[in-house]
Amino acid sequence: MKKHSVRVHPSKEKLSRENQLAWKMAAVATDKVKINDAVTDMVINRMIDNASVAIAAINRRPVASARAMAIAHPRSSGATVFGMPNSQRFDCEWTAWANGTAVRELDFHDTFLAADYSHPGDNIPPILAVAQQTGKTGAELLRGIVTGYELHVNLVKGICLHKHKKDHIAHLCPATAAGIGTMLGLSTETVYQAIQQAVHVSFTTRQSRKGEISSWKAYAPAHSGKLAIEAVDRVMRGEGAPSPIYEGDDSVIAYMLDGKDGKYEVPLPEPGEAKLAILETYTKEHSAEYQSQALIDLAARMRTKIKNFDDIKEIVIHTSHHTHYVIGTGSGDPQKNGSEVFARNLGSQHHVHFRRGLAGRQMAPRALLLSRAGAKARHRSPVAQDSDCGSSSMDRVVSRTRSE
Repeated sequence: MKKHSVRVHPSKEKLSRENQLAWKMAAVATDKVKINDAVTDMVINRMIDNASVAIAAINRRPVASARAMAIAHPRSSGATVFGMPNSQRFDCEWTAWANGTAVRELDFHDTFLAADYSHPGDNIPPILAVAQQTGKTGAELLRGIVTGYELHVNLVKGICLHKHKKDHIAHLCPATAAGIGTMLGLSTETVYQAIQQAVHVSFTTRQSRKGEISSWKAYAPAHSGKLAIEAVDRVMRGEGAPSPIYEGDDSVIAYMLDGKDGKYEVPLPEPGEAKLAILETYTKEHSAEYQSQALIDLAARMRTKIKNFDDIKEIVIHTSHHTHYVIGTGSGDPQKNGSEVFARNLGSQHHVHFRRGLAGRQMAPRALLLSRAGAKARHRSPVAQDSDCGSSSMDRVVSRTRSE
């Protein structure tokens, strides 16, 4: 792996294409390296996992709505939609919309955490839909998915989005576009343009995860997949895209991320180096936000040690900055506190997950949960970090009875 320095370059510097991050990503996408057996097996696992969580969500309203939109776009040589007969086919971009929503709805598919956060399995629905519509082989599909994972994971390692309140599909969309390019055997030039268009159209805010929570969290990666397909379609017709999208004077770094003085390091495989990033991703035990996984497990273990929930006066969770301010009480969002929102927002209320785990999936009576930023914790997990963009874990839980 090689770390590539990425920063804003004034137009007068005339940064060559070969030195732009989007070109380097495209070069990785078009590097036909051998895929090893472990990576192949993991792609198969992820495809099974995606299908499983999609079927589990098949009757939920957002999934049904997305499916209804997709089936309005039939295509005899198109792609298949979860919940519809295999004999019925639909436009690949709308199939990606429907299937991407189904996969994401329960917040139950795979995850990768680093400088930012991600669900790399979101790459699979759009790449698979294009593969079906274009008649690609399993081997070609495999190569596309491996590229999607590789670039997505490495962007997440190098560039923090949530620090600037940008949603994480800004890394997903270019990775998916590149994966489609790999699968279709496109040139580096074409993939480069597709990546740039995908970045340009996929930067959105994190308001979808704050305030009045809607079903858009499930639709966001599906929208990203649709945008990626459209980006590839357009540039295959000879069209270009805003460039350089990462390093330009008015680029996403200059005005949406760290600014004109910002610097990032993005790791990418060297030419001829195997793409192994999918092996760093992992699935979930629970249908919940990744930061909630340890909390649910801890609550389940604590449950056996509590004789009477009425004795609980307060539970204080000391945790990371991200967990506290985004999915905890530090967000200041009352919408994340009530059980009425639980069914449509499985990811963004770690204190509710903890209460349910503590009470055996029932809301613990009169238990008040508060979260505190990790800097206040007395004891720290070995994997916890204070950085605003670091990985997160629960550092310390303190419960006090009424008698105290």
